[in-house]
Amino acid sequence: MMTTMLAIGTGAGTLAVSTVSALTAGILGTYSLLHHQQVFAWMRSIRRTDQSNAELDKVDQWLADLYKAQCRLAHKPCRSEDFEDVTQIGTMLRGVADHAPAISSELARVLERIEEYVDTALPEPVPGPTAKIPVLEHRTQLVKAMKQESARGELARSVVAAQQKITQLKRG
Repeated sequence: MMTTMLAIGTGAGTLAVSTVSALTAGILGTYSLLHHQQVFAWMRSIRRTDQSNAELDKVDQWLADLYKAQCRLAHKPCRSEDFEDVTQIGTMLRGVADHAPAISSELARVLERIEEYVDTALPEPVPGPTAKIPVLEHRTQLVKAMKQESARGELARSVVAAQQKITQLKRG
């Protein structure tokens, strides 16, 4: 006698294995989807951080240039033409100060210090063969030079404070 099975593979074991396989595939698929969502969210946050750091890098470089420019002028009395680099960098910083709200207060302080420093420029010398400078004039210029050096020191401190704030923001 010959028996034929009409429904091969319809036993209880095969049905259980198929059901467990389908459930396992569904669970793994759901887990993969959740994991990918977390990875994409992390990538978006990294991209936002990188974009904001790129904006801060430009400002940080200008602050470094400003620090170098004011260091070149240290310990020497300066006239208005000596402040060319400082005023140029100040103009660039003023242009981006409104677009960097995270460090706007630090940039405002730096811009104030730049104005104070540039305002201490010594007057132009009187043309002509004046080898002797009156004592009162000499003392006045000495006081102005000391005020200028003090303003330069304040500018340096505000630049360093702004750079530290940028470093802090970059680290998150």
